[in-house]
Amino acid sequence: MAEAVRIYEVGPRDGLQNEPGVISVDRKVALIDFLARSGLCDIEVGSFVSPKWVPQMADTEAVLAGMAPAPGVSFGVLVPNMRGWEGFVAARQPDVRYEVAVFISASEGFSQSNLNCSVAESVARLTPVVAAAQEAGVPVRGYVSCVTDCPFDGPIAPDQVARAAARLRNVAPMQISLGDTIGKGTPARVAAMLEAVAAEIPVAELAGHFHDTGGQALANIAVALDHGLRIFDSAVGGLGGCPYAPGAPGNVATEAVLDLMARRGFETGVDRDVIAQAAEMARGMR
Repeated sequence: MAEAVRIYEVGPRDGLQNEPGVISVDRKVALIDFLARSGLCDIEVGSFVSPKWVPQMADTEAVLAGMAPAPGVSFGVLVPNMRGWEGFVAARQPDVRYEVAVFISASEGFSQSNLNCSVAESVARLTPVVAAAQEAGVPVRGYVSCVTDCPFDGPIAPDQVARAAARLRNVAPMQISLGDTIGKGTPARVAAMLEAVAAEIPVAELAGHFHDTGGQALANIAVALDHGLRIFDSAVGGLGGCPYAPGAPGNVATEAVLDLMARRGFETGVDRDVIAQAAEMARGMR
């Protein structure tokens, strides 16, 4: 039997958050519902962040209200602070399975630009969110951004990433997604970063999140596979980017990741034909 790889679909959140045009709730919900029929087990659908800074996510409450329950699918929601947690609690449906995500940066410069605080302060802000989620029985996922390069601080040392990831794991046990936020990572640098992080955190609890800005995403995923990672974030249709990372459009496309996994002999359980149709839908939102 082929070894399994888990695909974590981030298109409806990380993919759409940087799109400049207005995208209706109905269109977002239609994309999410379509993706939920593909065999994906994890779909990130929105975030409770300030609408002033990320206006495309201002309707996350309405998106959660409009989504249909999907057996076997967990829907991820980014929750940066307790105000976001309160918004999530008010909006969630009782018959839908959720996961909340918290995030920090490996870079002080990006943390100041993105969150207007230091990395240490960002950990302090998310700690009560994690505690509330644990008390409510909601799983938590952690993101570490800028794991190879920062648009403000430049190249990031591998041990700096390892320390950031360990900070999240010190808050609570959680899966850690390692984000090449501006897509400048190369296979050699990704390998060095993963070796440093793996010395702190079990590889089975790590995910790779690669942007394809520099055309290296698939090569970086291949290196991550060689280092034992079996969870990868991707965005259908290659949607996305970060509003706080200039020049960072383009998460790696889910359909391209599926093709790579097929070539490498891994099983994903995801229907490639359904994803291809979802990619057309997603590209039509641009």
